[in-house]
Amino acid sequence: MSRRVLCVDDELHVLNALVRQHGKRFELQTALGVQQGVMALKNDGPFGVVVSDLRMPGLDGISFLSLARRTSPDTVRIMLTGHGDLQSALAAVNEGKIFQFLTKPCPPERLAQTIDTALEQHRLIKAERELQEKTLHGMVAVLSEILSLVSPVAFSRANRIRRYVQQMSAFLELQDAWQYELAAMLCQVGCVSLPSDILDRLQAGQTLSEGEKGIVREQVRLGHDLLSKIPRLDKVAEMVLRQAVGWSGDRGIDDPIKIGGQMLKVALDFDQHLTQGKAVADAIDGMQNRLDYHPALKEALRQIQAIESNSETFRVSISQLEPGMVTSKPVFAKNGLLLVGAGQEMAESAIARINGFARTLGVIEPITVTVPAQPKVTSN
Repeated sequence: MSRRVLCVDDELHVLNALVRQHGKRFELQTALGVQQGVMALKNDGPFGVVVSDLRMPGLDGISFLSLARRTSPDTVRIMLTGHGDLQSALAAVNEGKIFQFLTKPCPPERLAQTIDTALEQHRLIKAERELQEKTLHGMVAVLSEILSLVSPVAFSRANRIRRYVQQMSAFLELQDAWQYELAAMLCQVGCVSLPSDILDRLQAGQTLSEGEKGIVREQVRLGHDLLSKIPRLDKVAEMVLRQAVGWSGDRGIDDPIKIGGQMLKVALDFDQHLTQGKAVADAIDGMQNRLDYHPALKEALRQIQAIESNSETFRVSISQLEPGMVTSKPVFAKNGLLLVGAGQEMAESAIARINGFARTLGVIEPITVTVPAQPKVTSN
């Protein structure tokens, strides 16, 4: 269990005393004032626990711990101050979601016990989050496998959308990026209700009648309704529902549902341009003047361009397929059955599916794949 603790105070002698008293028991880091505390959270985190003074020049401890909560939500927060008035205590608890409020002078052993308890709370929070993410990812993987069998075209598109959303969320340095990835993986699940001819023309960017457009809109609602029945996927379901909604808000990215739905829209529209035969650069240039895209996501598209343009293309045999490769062209069995659509990332299950058909019906070879570049994505 991590025992990393950040202590923030504007008095150096207080910080030195904390190091003398608790430096051997915990992995203690100190910050003199709020500004150093913010930099420590950004550059040296994550910490299991943050202990902060209340009265400091500039940003007070309550505001600092509220910022810490947004920056690192799993970090447990403790207020240590000589100003033990009830109003400050209530504000600290309500605004900063403080785990414990202690007053100076605080006996060293009491502070140590409080930090120990807070570190255990941090361990439980992390364990629950990891369990939740692994459970949801496993559930989503099963749904995706079913989609791949029922509709390889829709599954391949979802794989491409997931890749673009991963790149955009990394560029924006979004918290809880896993939920955006899940939304991308499941944004096409409602396509199981679409007739195959409508789905094929939709993916190819061909004109649909008004009645067919209504059917397509219904699949988005169906996807939302299916996902909303799964515990803890309510936000993901709302993102899926908003995948066709244009951006009409400010430049902020604090609302995960709005930004998640917006990433899906940008990724889907970008993918539509590519399936219609446009080059990556031309597709991105054509989207830059659109007012219904979030400005930060239009900038993130440039990052996608760099990654896509650095990918290498190969023609390989079935025995040379490896996880992580992405199909550049559809993979067909020799009887014409579509096995894997274009743009699908090769997972172990997809490779096993191809190998299974190779032993029975046969598979058309060679298979054209790309190996995506993986540069570090950084924001400006």
